[in-house]
Amino acid sequence: MPKKKLATIWLGGCSGCHMSLLDIDERILEVVKLADIVKSPVVDGKELPEVDIALVEGSITSDEHFREILHIRKQAKTLIALGDCAVMTNVTGMRNYFDLKEVVDASYVNAVSNDGQGELPGHPCLLKLNDKVLPLQEVVKVDFVIPGCPPDADTIFYVLAEFLNDRLPDLGKTKKLKYG
Repeated sequence: MPKKKLATIWLGGCSGCHMSLLDIDERILEVVKLADIVKSPVVDGKELPEVDIALVEGSITSDEHFREILHIRKQAKTLIALGDCAVMTNVTGMRNYFDLKEVVDASYVNAVSNDGQGELPGHPCLLKLNDKVLPLQEVVKVDFVIPGCPPDADTIFYVLAEFLNDRLPDLGKTKKLKYG
């Protein structure tokens, strides 16, 4: 069986889901027997080629994230929402309870620790925040969800192993699984 192509992407979140992914430890060797990791925060690939599986952590917080998730969906046969931020915005979505200008002012203009003396950062390379933080499924079709904040390594490994072996995971089984 030819190796699948796997991408892991980090949008608006804390990177906890990717830390849990790294916690699969030596089981990553089982993953790389079945898949080439072609894009990830832990590999050097800059572009996203067509992939069989895209694990996407985080929510859509900015114009860049919006464009990126559309591109990811176009390139991925299977898109998996990794963690609660991707599924329901979780902590990143807490700013949805406030006006965006209030959030930006609290963070930059009125911040006691602000070295810029009340100035907003204005470099053209910076993200343009969306008015609201969105979960992935409000913008693109999500094929599978791995819940948790962050999901545990055993669950991530189980889901990856199932998809890489062309099986649909049953998360109801993960409580019964024992990994050594």
